Amino acid sequence: MAAGAEKTSHEREAISKTARRLTGRATGIAASQVTKSYVFQGPHGEVNLAGLFEGRSQLIVYHFMFTANQSAGCPHCSLRADGFNGVNIHLNQRDVTMVAISKAPYSKLAAYQKRMGWTFPWYSSGDTDFNFDYNVSFTPEAIAAGTTLFNFTKQDPGNPEREGHSVFVKDDRDRVFHTYSCYSRGNEPFNIHYHYLDLVPKGRDEGSRGPYWVRRHDEYTS
Repeated sequence: MAAGAEKTSHEREAISKTARRLTGRATGIAASQVTKSYVFQGPHGEVNLAGLFEGRSQLIVYHFMFTANQSAGCPHCSLRADGFNGVNIHLNQRDVTMVAISKAPYSKLAAYQKRMGWTFPWYSSGDTDFNFDYNVSFTPEAIAAGTTLFNFTKQDPGNPEREGHSVFVKDDRDRVFHTYSCYSRGNEPFNIHYHYLDLVPKGRDEGSRGPYWVRRHDEYTS
């Protein structure tokens, strides 16, 4: 079993290396340059996309489901955030910054972040096109017309807001390139809780409930 797990790990590394080469993630070559100006709201006021890098050359964005008309962030996004909170101190050593971005006003993000005890950088995309351009927000009209693009195919996203990851790189001329995105089950490698559950005899043990057992970490009763 241990030997099989090690083989799987090496295979995953090889796949990741190939994916970086094909998408240009390592250099930004063949990636898509971001030419639109986005302004985000954060703890220190307004900041553009290049500013989110915090002086580093690589940026990971987690598209966190939390809109202006909601009082709390998505439980599943919150579960994932419990896993990546604190990771920046390590990523920073490899020239990487990770942030979360949501549509809710920054005041709501800050209040919820305090409630959850998180410290990762979190920004509001507000009324910008950012969420729409990276296919995690969808208008009711587009959903009704069947024109929404989600997870790299035209389909009903199942919700006007969805989760995902996007990766950007900044070159020495301060040009920003979009190099990678993943959505839906593509996020599963980053769901640390499932990887631990997969180790135990009962596995995920979700049965007919599916993933709907998930609560925010201060909402479990036992």
